[in-house]
Amino acid sequence: MNGKLVAGFIVIVGAVAGVAMYYLQEYAYYTKAVFKPGAEIALTLITSGQPEPILAEGIEGIDADSSPLRFRACFHTPMTQAMLSETYQAYQGAVPLIAPSWFDCFDAAKIGAALENGEALAFLSQSNIAPSVDRVVAVFPDGRAYAWHQIHPGAEVQ
Repeated sequence: MNGKLVAGFIVIVGAVAGVAMYYLQEYAYYTKAVFKPGAEIALTLITSGQPEPILAEGIEGIDADSSPLRFRACFHTPMTQAMLSETYQAYQGAVPLIAPSWFDCFDAAKIGAALENGEALAFLSQSNIAPSVDRVVAVFPDGRAYAWHQIHPGAEVQ
């Protein structure tokens, strides 16, 4: 009888810990991202190397204080890929990070596939938004665009 109680206790503690871990990863730390009106999303100019706000509509985003890598945003831009390519710095090695399941406008797998096959283009939004972390923006031909933070390609993280 004692063994059943101990085993039951272990199973219950494990189940509670699993539910708590899931909640902490998916919901606990995320908040709505705050954007400056008129300067919601910026891209880095080729000529000056400085970020400049771009036209962005219908922006929604999430962020967290617990990690600089938790930022994600979805929006639409009327700017064409050709115009963006001539004006702003391309970003090599862009790999979107998976968003929480409830933030359904951001599909990292589809964005990543579009970047690999050349349908979407990646641009540097802002370098070193946090130490060794860049903000990256991917833009599709129809104006759909997505932003996320990622570690510099080749950066050493401590």
